[in-house]
Amino acid sequence: MNDSFVTALNVQKATNNWIDVIADNLSNCYTPGFKESQVNFSTFLGGAILDNPTKKFSQGKSTPGTSNSNLFLEGKGFFVVKDDQNRNIYTRLGDFTFDKEGVYKNKDGNRVQAYILNEKGEIMQGTKEISADMYEQTLANGGAMNIPTTDVKLWIDPNNGKYLGKYDDYEVKGDGVLYGKADKGKKMVPLYKIANMNFHNAAGLYEIKDGKFIETEESGQPVMGRGEIRSGLLELSNVDFKGGISQYQQAKVQLELSSKLISSQKQLLEEALKLVGS
Repeated sequence: MNDSFVTALNVQKATNNWIDVIADNLSNCYTPGFKESQVNFSTFLGGAILDNPTKKFSQGKSTPGTSNSNLFLEGKGFFVVKDDQNRNIYTRLGDFTFDKEGVYKNKDGNRVQAYILNEKGEIMQGTKEISADMYEQTLANGGAMNIPTTDVKLWIDPNNGKYLGKYDDYEVKGDGVLYGKADKGKKMVPLYKIANMNFHNAAGLYEIKDGKFIETEESGQPVMGRGEIRSGLLELSNVDFKGGISQYQQAKVQLELSSKLISSQKQLLEEALKLVGS
């Protein structure tokens, strides 16, 4: 009787934790960039315990952003931003805008990372360019080129109102290249390539804030990500609403059963104590 009572208590506790995870998922069903948490149960002699929730990194649908500076990553990978500690943070949410000083940032004030390009569109490592063939070969092998990223800066010249003093506008193409546009769009010069990184074990990333992750020993070092970058869009939550409701119903039944078992065990214990006392 003691063992079954403890078992029921453990199952009840694990189920309550499961319901908390489900509730968090459902409440963030429409939160851009939110990634659904998944749970697994482990069994032992005293009942069931809930493993630490893991994130599901499947892609969410796109939705119109607030400006063309917002980005949507279609495919695998993460945008890279740096915080005030100069730490790399990985996110799928491209809620990026330029601040008054022309620095490309997200809503948390973290700086979007990219590679500097020359006029041919080649990535620069110091004064040395990285050929497109080398880039594609590295991408195909799933590696990460040891090239430092940089902040994206497009300050506006107060004298003529142009970006970097000579560009009328900017545009981010599907390959992640940010172009400066001049002569009413007739001239387009590649300036930056938005960094896209991925991990062999993305589930091992540590979430420091909703949708914001840092690498761990379990996730491994970042490798080059694949995917098309589209401007003017944001990624929605990947929460499966119908699946979440179904899980909630299952958890509710499991909670009711464990509660009834606890109640029954309490009644049996009370009856046993009465018999002992009589």
